[in-house]
Amino acid sequence: MEVVEVPEDSAPRAQFTVNDLDIEILPLIYEIIRSVEKDPYDNTQKAKESQDTSHKILELQKKLDSARAQIKRLPGIEYSKEEQLQKLETLRKQLRLKRELLLKYRNMCTFEVPKVS
Repeated sequence: MEVVEVPEDSAPRAQFTVNDLDIEILPLIYEIIRSVEKDPYDNTQKAKESQDTSHKILELQKKLDSARAQIKRLPGIEYSKEEQLQKLETLRKQLRLKRELLLKYRNMCTFEVPKVS
């Protein structure tokens, strides 16, 4: 019996959704605004606050770049708004037809098959 190894890349992956996005940037923006609002009197403290603010701005830039990369992984993002709306309408039409068929099949007469003794 031959053993076949399956590479990890070929394993089925779950689809990436909006819930999987990690775009928590508001606390970082809040920290940047608070550090800009501070106005220390000491020049050494000002230099330290300025350096901290610059570091936080770089962190924000990294988070935004990460968010852009994550958003590009979402399914359907390559379609324009009009194309997405058209696909949505098509899917709604299919759903309506399938519901109608399901109701039709439910309401069909059932035939009794006589039992042979």
